[in-house]
Amino acid sequence: MANVKVDCTGETCPIPLVETRKALRKAKEGDVIEVTGTHPASKKEIPMAVKALGLELIDVQEKDGVWNIKIRR
Repeated sequence: MANVKVDCTGETCPIPLVETRKALRKAKEGDVIEVTGTHPASKKEIPMAVKALGLELIDVQEKDGVWNIKIRR
């Protein structure tokens, strides 16, 4: 279950990554952030940023062009 949800559906770069980073900064350690979007490049960029920040990428799923990424702070 996500503590924070970020909906970036319909947004293009760099909005999904910027909004994800904002949510990660506000989140407490152990919180789960769930990001939803449709921009294909962001689906690749967000997991790379999560790895670079040393955070846990829980799950990446995509259905009908809408992706969902879960991150643990």
